[in-house]
Amino acid sequence: MLPWGFLGLLLALPAAAVEYAALPGGTFTSVLPADGKTAPAQVAPFRLRTELVTNGEFLAFVKGHPAWRRDQVPRILADARYLTQWGAADALGDEALPRQPVTRVSWFAAQAYCESEQARLPSWYEWEFAAAADATRRDARADPAWRESILGWYSRPSSTALPEIGGAANIYGVHDINGLVWEWVDDFNALMVASDSRDQGDPDLLKFCGAGALSMQEKENYAVLMRIAMLSALKAADTTNNMGFRCAKSD
Repeated sequence: MLPWGFLGLLLALPAAAVEYAALPGGTFTSVLPADGKTAPAQVAPFRLRTELVTNGEFLAFVKGHPAWRRDQVPRILADARYLTQWGAADALGDEALPRQPVTRVSWFAAQAYCESEQARLPSWYEWEFAAAADATRRDARADPAWRESILGWYSRPSSTALPEIGGAANIYGVHDINGLVWEWVDDFNALMVASDSRDQGDPDLLKFCGAGALSMQEKENYAVLMRIAMLSALKAADTTNNMGFRCAKSD
């Protein structure tokens, strides 16, 4: 929960004109069984932002809500790397393009942005449900070629500039849910990981730590398990070079 003194930082701005795709929800097999054993996950129908939040959109949010500027936000809500890729606290500069997904944002900042769209961060099950789809199938996870294409992203250097949003959409009309950035989820700190991982140093390194042990249990879900390990290792104020977000709404 947020400290009471900071609740004002979550005051909503007028809703942005962005597109949300309707997802039907349903029962599906998650890498994290609902009962910790074998029970399938249940996802109610929901809507998911079709695009990741961009630098340009987050800049507009910061200008409208200056408490979330990098030079004003309390460290309890965002670490020292928050939005440091921008040229200034209220300007993108040359290194952050308006259509690139915004990164180096904390969970607190992402949740506040989603509140400005009268939305919220998706749950892990909602994100996993949406991410299981490809362009023609609601669940492509059994396809080795599809899994391999996603794993290819994890082998690319993380030091290169991020592409702009607008990649091919999946069957629901959701873009870039695999292969562009990591994404915050609302319940990130409820996911499983070794108990001491939260006390280690660089969150950017943690994306590669812990996932190996998990992946030995279900090698075919390696990419998803890597996300779980990375998210579980973070604290809500942490930021990383490749962590972005999109928002969701309940139907």
